[in-house]
Amino acid sequence: MSPGRARWYSAGRTHRGKLRSRNEDAFLDCPRHGCWAVADGMGGHQAGDVASQLVVDSLASLPGRGSLDERVEATRRCLQGLNRRLGEELTLAGQGADCIMGSTVVALLLQGNRAACVWAGDSRCYLWRGQTLYQLSRDHSLFEQLLDQRLSLEQARAHPDARALTRAIGSRGPLSLEVLELSTLAGDVFLLCSDGLYQALSHSELGQALSLGNPQQVLDQLFAGVLRGAARDNLTAVVVQS
Repeated sequence: MSPGRARWYSAGRTHRGKLRSRNEDAFLDCPRHGCWAVADGMGGHQAGDVASQLVVDSLASLPGRGSLDERVEATRRCLQGLNRRLGEELTLAGQGADCIMGSTVVALLLQGNRAACVWAGDSRCYLWRGQTLYQLSRDHSLFEQLLDQRLSLEQARAHPDARALTRAIGSRGPLSLEVLELSTLAGDVFLLCSDGLYQALSHSELGQALSLGNPQQVLDQLFAGVLRGAARDNLTAVVVQS
């Protein structure tokens, strides 16, 4: 239970999917400290599952004390320190510059009637409020950069590296985390998820699931929807309901 908040209900789930040989996603479900997260190990790179679990374990080790501003700063320092650590470990191991052990991260911190979303990469945070679904995070990807450069949706999607990440933990450079803060309302439902989940469902399907409110029921509908299809990627979600 987070300080100053009557109660938040939450649940998380992860699944390997139908095609991947291992699950490189990880999640944190810690309502006692008002902290939740999803991390997606970078597919095709070594030890993506190790990187995502390190992200979750590092966030779980934070004490959860102090104001929301202090907790956001502690989260930022934690993830930036982990980014340096992963880069140093690869250097000590003699790995080449093109070798990456990395992960995306999206974290949600709740305290009183305030929320903060902290992220790097393309794992997402959504908010269901007043029968409307809002995407709070914006993907750190080449696709989004191309849109910023005024390319059309069709041109951006046609780029061969459109899904390449422009920010991630373990990228061997300084980590720039994005933070979005907002006030919460009774009835809010938050969804944190990896791209293996949201890529397989439409905006409408995500909203229909979140309208159920109850975290376990939301997860049941989301995962059933993805697993009815090809489920080519790992899929992970955390649902938080006020």
